[in-house]
Amino acid sequence: MAVQLPGLFMERMKELLGTEYDQFVDTYKQSPYGGIRVNTLKITVDELRGRSPFGLEPIPWCPTGFYTGEGARPGKHPYYHAGLYYIQEPSAMAPVELLGVQPGDRVLDLCAAPGGKSTQIAAKLQGEGMLVTNDLHPERTKALAKNLELYGVRNGIVLNESPERIAAAFPGFFDRILIDAPCSGEGMFRKDEDMVKQWEPETPAKYAGMQREILAAAAAALKPGGTVVYSTCTFALEENEEMIDGFLSGHPQFSLVPVGGSGSFAAGLGPLPGAARLWPHKVKGEGHFMAVLRHDGSPDIAGEADIEARADLIEAKADLIEARADFKEAKTDFKEAPVSVSPRNWDTRSASPAKASAGRADSGRAGKGGRGLGKTGAAAGRQVQGTGEEASLAVYAGFIQELLGKLPAGYPIWFGDHLYISPLPREALDGLKTIRPGWYVGHMKSGRFIPGHPLATALHPAESSRSVSLSSASGEAVSYLKGETLSIPEERLSIKAGHASKGYMLVCIDGFSAGWGKWQDGMLKNEYPAGWRWT
Repeated sequence: MAVQLPGLFMERMKELLGTEYDQFVDTYKQSPYGGIRVNTLKITVDELRGRSPFGLEPIPWCPTGFYTGEGARPGKHPYYHAGLYYIQEPSAMAPVELLGVQPGDRVLDLCAAPGGKSTQIAAKLQGEGMLVTNDLHPERTKALAKNLELYGVRNGIVLNESPERIAAAFPGFFDRILIDAPCSGEGMFRKDEDMVKQWEPETPAKYAGMQREILAAAAAALKPGGTVVYSTCTFALEENEEMIDGFLSGHPQFSLVPVGGSGSFAAGLGPLPGAARLWPHKVKGEGHFMAVLRHDGSPDIAGEADIEARADLIEAKADLIEARADFKEAKTDFKEAPVSVSPRNWDTRSASPAKASAGRADSGRAGKGGRGLGKTGAAAGRQVQGTGEEASLAVYAGFIQELLGKLPAGYPIWFGDHLYISPLPREALDGLKTIRPGWYVGHMKSGRFIPGHPLATALHPAESSRSVSLSSASGEAVSYLKGETLSIPEERLSIKAGHASKGYMLVCIDGFSAGWGKWQDGMLKNEYPAGWRWT
């Protein structure tokens, strides 16, 4: 056997699997399967299949997922750096497919780092609605935020909070919640031998306590009629079927949606055949467990205060629509552009000024990762009368109007000199540790607006007044990704009518946005962030 497995683990698996045990054991002599998932925020499935430099085999449970085959190196191609696909273990693509996300939904990914499932959710939202993505570990949120930026997510918020505090801030708010729960990781033993070394007989019971708390928080944050998908990458009954059975017993307003026993999904064990399992000896992937939980649509018995809080959220949604309309008017009257809008009663959510300040500090540090550019055009460079955020917002609006022709919809939120466009007002995030309050679009420096790298990665070439496409085949795309200055003749530039060639370019790879550059007299100055460069 290639992987040395704990004896107590093997005894338990033999009891669970019976006559299938030998088939299961044989999988540990095989190599894990590799996969990618197409980022449909940037490219269609058919287009990527036509362009892919390596062979692709469809993954049965994910229409945007493909096996890449042994020896493929998808992370070493410029398309990976352009965010056209996410490298992901095939079984890990299944939970989001069961969540049923639709454009316009409000979705919470509670245990999200490093962000594979969050980017999958974002692709299904197609820029509509919102994604609140969270991880309890501060270091892990760095990778989470970077992946959302690389894959061009405009409507995502990144938090570093406990599930209980999120539920307290957003009671009954989300249409769909994903819990990719922390677990003992038994299903990943073939793929990650470190998981084997960390496993002990009491490990499943240790994780089960955390999982119960996360499920309870999700139940409080879900709106009536909403859906929760609970998933793990482990085989232990106490983390899977027993966990869900206990949750349903304590939450009669929820029911299990049967998905096990259909397609590639094996039935759950014991009293929950409607839950689903992916077994490595039955599918081309690692071990996974999933349960789809549906709220029955009636409010929880939580008292009048909870019902009133949900009514406040409806009012806040109306205010959001009004705020977006007001912000749109800033295109013609920059001085009157709103700084932020305070929906009624958001301040009833126990927001603490001290914690809010801490959240702003976190976001300010995170924002420094956005590589900047200088001014674009006279409108962006002029000094605007006014003070503080109002003047900064006017400069931003002038810059974006010249570069893109319109302002992105959403709430402008300043963290120091850094600007984000958020699907929620600042007041909704007060008291929460916020890593990214929304789409990072840039920062102010010496009275000018400097666009950030995540602004570029989320744009389509047609949205920018100036763009240039580099070839992945010729090597110039790799040169750009390494931070090199390039010689690009003017005839290769795509310039909209009324705009000069000189200025800041949206740099694309084979037509897909990758970052910024500054063009002048045949030279493209590289603005690709140092921390993102090809190594």
